[in-house]
Amino acid sequence: MITTDAIFALLLDYGPVVVFLSAFLSCLALPIPTSLMMLAGGAFAAAGDLSLVYVMLSAFVGAVIGDQTGYAIGRYGGASALQWLARTPAKRTILERARAFVDKYGGTGVFLSTWAVAPLGPWVNFVAGATGLGWVRFAVWDILGETIWVSLYVGLGYGFASRIESLAALLGNIAGLLVAVIVAVVMLVWIRAVLKAKDAQEALKSDALSR
Repeated sequence: MITTDAIFALLLDYGPVVVFLSAFLSCLALPIPTSLMMLAGGAFAAAGDLSLVYVMLSAFVGAVIGDQTGYAIGRYGGASALQWLARTPAKRTILERARAFVDKYGGTGVFLSTWAVAPLGPWVNFVAGATGLGWVRFAVWDILGETIWVSLYVGLGYGFASRIESLAALLGNIAGLLVAVIVAVVMLVWIRAVLKAKDAQEALKSDALSR
């Protein structure tokens, strides 16, 4: 686990370069605390140690390229790529959640996954590519979502520079709650659809027998 002190040191040593790399790699499902990195980048920009414009551009470009890479992996790797990604039970579970999310919300799901339910984001990228969501549609929603994500976290870091760790913990808790709520809604809708389909089949069978 990368500590807050380590993040601060990396930012001071490498500046926007490390922001770009962390955003890019986190969008490929690597466990990197990019949100905290952006908060810290905003805080350093407020202190005059980094350029706010460079921090925001680095985070945005890294995130968009990372999302596009994840989409390409799913698009060209197809089902075999998803099977490899789901090689552990935990990853299989989150991949199934991402698939249900994309199936229900399509491009809007891509948009929400970049900031509102960021933990699902990388997996939504893979699924969107593998299930054939159009690239233009994916790219437009992705760019809109990443604009919000970067503006939100870097902006909050800039505005609340003195309370970065408390702010990061609060945002992490909110993101976790949003994921839980949306996954629960998706599963409820799926269960209702299955039950309706089952009732329809039984009705058809009953109608056939009555004839």
